[in-house]
Amino acid sequence: MSAASLPLDRGWDDAAARAALRRLFDVAVASADPARVLPRHLPAPPLGRCVVVGAGKAAAAMAAAVDAAWGDVDLSGVVVVPYGYAMPAGRIAVREAAHPVPDAASEAAARAVLAAVEGLGAEDLALVLISGGGSSVLALPAPGITLADKQEVSRLLLASGLDIRTMNTVRRRLSAIKGGKLLAAARPARVVTIAISDIPGDDVAAIASGPSVPDSTAQIDLTPVIALLGERLPPAVAARLGCVLPAPPATEPPDVRLASTPAGMLAAAAAAARDLGIEPVVLGDDLEGESHALGREMARLAARAVAIPTVLLSGGETTVTLNGGDHGRGGRNTEFALALACALDGDARVWAIAADTDGEDGASRAAGALVAPDTIARAATMGHDAAARLAGHDSATLFDSIGDLLVTGPTRTNVNDFRAVLVLPGESA
Repeated sequence: MSAASLPLDRGWDDAAARAALRRLFDVAVASADPARVLPRHLPAPPLGRCVVVGAGKAAAAMAAAVDAAWGDVDLSGVVVVPYGYAMPAGRIAVREAAHPVPDAASEAAARAVLAAVEGLGAEDLALVLISGGGSSVLALPAPGITLADKQEVSRLLLASGLDIRTMNTVRRRLSAIKGGKLLAAARPARVVTIAISDIPGDDVAAIASGPSVPDSTAQIDLTPVIALLGERLPPAVAARLGCVLPAPPATEPPDVRLASTPAGMLAAAAAAARDLGIEPVVLGDDLEGESHALGREMARLAARAVAIPTVLLSGGETTVTLNGGDHGRGGRNTEFALALACALDGDARVWAIAADTDGEDGASRAAGALVAPDTIARAATMGHDAAARLAGHDSATLFDSIGDLLVTGPTRTNVNDFRAVLVLPGESA
């Protein structure tokens, strides 16, 4: 929807607020479209051949952009994406595997990626394309670890409430391809990594767990993680996590180029907000913590009076800690949205959108959800106790029943979560 088509000429109402928020989300996603952002980050073509490898939710779209830009280059390779994220990539093969828990296809894909870079020479180029979601689809167990071990660890991590950096530190410790091991396999070829970041702070070693970046976390003590994950942790995994590995040998700094970042996504959304006559306030691209807690805090910020339409923009990756027992359907964005709606208590000035830019928010089948002043009231007419749904991690069920899930399908990019809270002038609730 173009800015000109937004129904703002008749003043701010529910339709105008929803259209503005959806516009901001669409701009945020478009700002990270690999076809638009990747070509300008390509290195000079190699004298020899170029092998393209990669993993993540944007990997196929990134590979397609390389194939289109380098029609005259001797090009081949393989990338792996989660199921549903595949698209044609010309001369580069595209494989699919499971996310967020790896499967046998994840292991096979990792072996195929390593095989693709074998035997490269000094005049060749290994072009590594990585994005969020790559950790699961590129899963080759370290010696002594089985795929079943990695699957169990993935489930434990997802329910643990740990931040993404710690999760990826664990994944690197258990992998035979992450943490710079792909980089080592591609030598002596030149290795260039192009990344679309979904990581707060853009730590390139954490994007897809850094297959082409030396592991700076090899000597971190993971004993606290072992204790947190508990008795269900496979013994072989506990033993490996309990070992402090040797530091990787010193090498020249890896050539890593960031094609798109969460900060860039928020800057694009802020510019679009100004075009709509909305004052943007960027709270940061690295907000973390429990989704429900951040939702309540954002409601507190939104309660402040504003003189002109204002939108609070933020990115980052929150967590949802599952403390055993049954839980419903949802993800970190729908949980944030429901916590926000509950805390706003029908504030007539506030609308919001919270969604994952990859189009997939946990187990919600959606990217996220929209919040309106009447969200809780409409949910009540459908028989929902909003507080109970929130406590049971069943936020998507509530939003689905009132038609406010945001369903986009795979976007084939990933710059993490996008949250926009629109606050209009007027009296607070």
